[in-house]
Amino acid sequence: MASIFSPSTVPVFFLLVLVLLGLGETRDPFACDPKDRATKNLPFCKVSLPIRLRVKDLIGRLTLQEKVTLLVNNAAAVPRLGIKGYEWWSEALHGVSNVGPGTKFGGPFPAATSFPQVITTAASFNASLWEEIGRVVSDEARAMYNGGMAGLTYWSPNVNIFRDPRWGRGQETPGEDPILAGTYAASYVRGIQGTNGNRLKVAASCKHFTAYDLDNWNGIDRFHFNAQVSKQDIEDTFDVPFRMCVKEGKVASVMCSYNQVNGVPTCADPNLLKGRVRGQWRLNGYIVSDCDSVGVFYTNQHYTSTPEEAAADAIKAGLDLDCGPFLAVHTKNALEKGLVTEGDVNGALANTITVQMRLGMFDGEASAQPYGKLGPRDVCTAAHKELAVEAARQGIVLLKNRGPSLPLSPRRHQTVAVIGPNSNVTVTMIGNYAGIGCEYTSPLQGIGRYAKTIHEPGCTNVACSNDKQFGSALNAARQADATVLVMGLDQSIEAETVDRADLLLPGHQQELVSKVAAASRGPTILVLMSGGPVDVTFAKNDPKIAGILWAGYPGQAGGAAIADILFGAANPGGKLPMTWYPEEYLKSLAMTDMAMRPRRSKGYPGRTYRFYNGPVVYPFGYGLSYSHFLHTLASAPKTVSVPVHGHRHGNTTNISNKAIRVTHARCAKLSVSLHIDVKNVGSKDGSHTLLVFSAPPAGNGHWAPHKQLVAFEKVRVPAKSQQRVKINIHVCKLLSVVDRSGTRRIPMGVHNLHIGDVKHSLSVQAETLGIIKS
Repeated sequence: MASIFSPSTVPVFFLLVLVLLGLGETRDPFACDPKDRATKNLPFCKVSLPIRLRVKDLIGRLTLQEKVTLLVNNAAAVPRLGIKGYEWWSEALHGVSNVGPGTKFGGPFPAATSFPQVITTAASFNASLWEEIGRVVSDEARAMYNGGMAGLTYWSPNVNIFRDPRWGRGQETPGEDPILAGTYAASYVRGIQGTNGNRLKVAASCKHFTAYDLDNWNGIDRFHFNAQVSKQDIEDTFDVPFRMCVKEGKVASVMCSYNQVNGVPTCADPNLLKGRVRGQWRLNGYIVSDCDSVGVFYTNQHYTSTPEEAAADAIKAGLDLDCGPFLAVHTKNALEKGLVTEGDVNGALANTITVQMRLGMFDGEASAQPYGKLGPRDVCTAAHKELAVEAARQGIVLLKNRGPSLPLSPRRHQTVAVIGPNSNVTVTMIGNYAGIGCEYTSPLQGIGRYAKTIHEPGCTNVACSNDKQFGSALNAARQADATVLVMGLDQSIEAETVDRADLLLPGHQQELVSKVAAASRGPTILVLMSGGPVDVTFAKNDPKIAGILWAGYPGQAGGAAIADILFGAANPGGKLPMTWYPEEYLKSLAMTDMAMRPRRSKGYPGRTYRFYNGPVVYPFGYGLSYSHFLHTLASAPKTVSVPVHGHRHGNTTNISNKAIRVTHARCAKLSVSLHIDVKNVGSKDGSHTLLVFSAPPAGNGHWAPHKQLVAFEKVRVPAKSQQRVKINIHVCKLLSVVDRSGTRRIPMGVHNLHIGDVKHSLSVQAETLGIIKS
């Protein structure tokens, strides 16, 4: 998206700052300054040389002490080689953030575009939107780097599975489905990093690897938690987004997590880091610890007897960079004790320095590089702010529309009572890991653009600890033509280090909603802000509550987007990226139980729509529209043959239990194509989310989920018209399941594909190609 700069919208002093700063190009070269005669001709500064040779030359010039000081996030300067210090830790979860010491706001960069929290953006099911957001965020990140206010290495996105609805950080993730999360990861990373081969715009990092989804629950925190995870669940749930992030998104970094997995800290596990991330998935980049993770597994988890052993274990496992001081303090002693070698340290530095060179940090003047001209004029542009509004519109989910009562009419609903603790919030809308938004539009302000408002908070805050302000709220509802209640949660209820105790609205919120709905003269609409699901069964079943919207945390322009949906300027098309469970779901369900699949004999219900088959408030993928869309399967194959290598002596042990090992199939171009007609039979133009699920053949026992999302597509369909959508399904990746040993197999037999109300049976058959020679 092109940047838009309108001088009429910018204060005169800001324009003066732009001129004085040369449009933001104020940063001196990080290294290889062409004015530095001592270093400019050294091999590591020669852009014409291959990066691997430049890296080798630089590492060969470093002393051991210098090497050790480069193993941590606040890497020290090496003045004799003309290299400045560098802070690796910056964040860009949904916009450039001020979390982490690498980024600062102020001067010509007072703010940056704050997009909706990830869980809201994920609800759009729009991969092109995710990539576009990434491009905008990296434009602003580069601009701030050029202005000396940010780094180029961003420890985002968070692609952990939203396994338990109580997790305080679920808001940061793309939801509960592995394919959704993995597609988000790859799309956002491509936007952030660019797709220019070995040149990085900025460097992203997929975190937190792996099986990390508990912060602080029932006295157990992430620093002490040992996640007991089966090979089956690791392979088909927890690792999927990370694999897609590395292999499809080509991410420059992976962050290991605080927790242990099956007794081993992730940041000290060579099977995870060297074996899987760098070996199997071929990471081209660096592995970084979550902040103080190395210290945590020594001090909190007592995994090693000495700090030197902890430093050595981390480096030998494949950790390249420590977010924290631990490796800088203890690595030299570990070397002296023979616990780790200088070659191991060199290997870690090669990975981090390679990324810095791919970022152009050793290429001299920034102004001569790609992205070197980005500056203050490229931050908070009109186009960026409009994208933030559009992202929120696409992510808002319509859960209920009785009558229908929505959209509201500015003609019939000239006065609107706006009630609730989240009705006039700003910072709440941007969630966590956010920076300072360009400008904020609260729900009250947004609704005020369409109607006269009567505002009453009803509660002091989301805790809603008493009913003292209920009377004024009820009076407002009695006077207005319509009532909008903006309720839900905020970072005091769900956040990093804060897991939820239950799924209900806090305090007296439910009572306020019900009483206002009963008193309201016109239709009552409930708008929910939250990262995680909320049990609003009472509102779903209350005939006095005409509509329910879930807005997640909708970003800096959230109030404008909410109002646009309420008054029909935009047609809702979001779908829930996670299951909304009833409160009863949590009975006897420990957050510490990592199993995805149900254990019915023990009353364990299973997790996420893929394995849980009980009652829900709203299911994964649910979301209404102001239009009605019909699906027709225009064309689809009825059978697909999976080429599989034969075995010695012509037997068929590769085809066991009616399922083929993926490693034994020829998978490269093995896909099926569906052509689906989507017709909008309503009177409003709208964007429709096409979700394709697959249910594997019966008889797979504990292997398979009930169903699995295998494809999705966002399609714009004008009223009374039709669009044809082509969906490609890779057989080995998407129609395979994982057995109890963690082996991925393709079940033979009939796979049932579900596209809305349309069902299609696809018969998958094996085709033996020949005998493998001894």
